[in-house]
Amino acid sequence: MKDEGRSCGECDLCCTVLRVDALGKLGGRRCTHQGEAGPGCGIYATRPGICRAYRCLWLQGGLRPGDRPDRLGAVIDLSTREGPAYLGIRQLREGTFDASPRLREIADSFRETIPVRITRAEDAENASRPYRVLLPGGLEQRVEGEWVEEIRDGRALGRRRIPRIERGFRRIRLAWQRWRLRGLS
Repeated sequence: MKDEGRSCGECDLCCTVLRVDALGKLGGRRCTHQGEAGPGCGIYATRPGICRAYRCLWLQGGLRPGDRPDRLGAVIDLSTREGPAYLGIRQLREGTFDASPRLREIADSFRETIPVRITRAEDAENASRPYRVLLPGGLEQRVEGEWVEEIRDGRALGRRRIPRIERGFRRIRLAWQRWRLRGLS
């Protein structure tokens, strides 16, 4: 699919899900500039560059017309910032992904070619929050802290600790994130 001239319209889910350092806004919290009476940005004309530049996968035309984030309960985008590229599904609330046949269908259509990472916005301030990664062949990894549980077809295959070097890099990254979050809260 390609960009079909879509606009956000009534959708402002990214304004809650995403972090905006320029505004001191943490991910998972409603932006103070979101309209009280309805969707929209109170500082739209002067919004930060990150807000101007951000385009979710739906807005880019990469999903069906009915897959607007506010209808799915999740913001979906391609991420290339943290290592290898992955499809990110940021659910507004825990359980949204599991309760949505359409979100699961979207994940299944991507997971054979690119990892699909599922997080929840409600605990975005927790730098070591748990998340899920869907991989080819029905493999799922549930990551929590330094531990990874692998599951295939609903069956636990095992649990392992991430390698020592990765743990070291992870600790440095988490310390950096905590330091940055401290300045925002």
